Amino acid sequence: MDAHALPLGRAVEYPREYDPSLLFPIARAHGRDALGLDDAALPFIGNDRWHAYELSWLDARGKPVVDLLTLQVPATTPRLVESKSLKLYLNSFNGSRFASAGEVHARIRVDLSRAAGGEVVVAAGVPAARDDDDGAIPIDALELDITDYGPPDARLLAAHGDQAHETLRSDLLKSNCPVTGQPDWASVRIAYRGPRIDRAALLRYLVSFRDHCEFHEQCVERIFVDLMAQCRPQALSVEARYTRRGGLDINPWRATPGSAPPPAGRDLRQ
Repeated sequence: MDAHALPLGRAVEYPREYDPSLLFPIARAHGRDALGLDDAALPFIGNDRWHAYELSWLDARGKPVVDLLTLQVPATTPRLVESKSLKLYLNSFNGSRFASAGEVHARIRVDLSRAAGGEVVVAAGVPAARDDDDGAIPIDALELDITDYGPPDARLLAAHGDQAHETLRSDLLKSNCPVTGQPDWASVRIAYRGPRIDRAALLRYLVSFRDHCEFHEQCVERIFVDLMAQCRPQALSVEARYTRRGGLDINPWRATPGSAPPPAGRDLRQ
């Protein structure tokens, strides 16, 4: 069989030395303009929490070291970092020597902060994977007909008159990478206080991302904006936990100002 004839990924020339120029920042304004958002007056707070599972470098004597990292990029930074470029950048450490893990972490913090345009937090390790959900109510078992798979349609959302204070969860969020067209899979947690969100309507809305092309961070901001506009909650928190690809997973979180960030968590699927 001719491997070159197969519909598989083509060979990529991986960097052989540490190279911060591999990072590819993208202006957040591209996605926010489509939502009518002004970076100077964002309706939410939040961050993008990355978990990196494939980081390695050489110590001073040439012996490989492996590490896990959590990277936290504030939503207020003017730029996000494209995921494949982050993967290639982290792999550029593989063949370079560093005196300590602290030196590597400091390099990553400086490089990512420069690319994003704001202070990025770098911490060793990743959260433990857990199968409990702190009281979130799953909605995926609802029996309903669905015919809309994109583009996302905020008109599918609805809320009732009675008040609720709850967290809803779905594992059916899927969108597509606007660069590669590859599928991005996530579980999403929506915590809110206000008019009770119609769960069937919410599930139909989340499934309407299925054929949609948008970056992870932009999808979460779209969900936040649409829920605020259509359901009018007094408080809202939207967190999506995307499954791992290329040794990275991302967990964007957006919430009304004054909200406490959700505890750093990691799903079994990640």
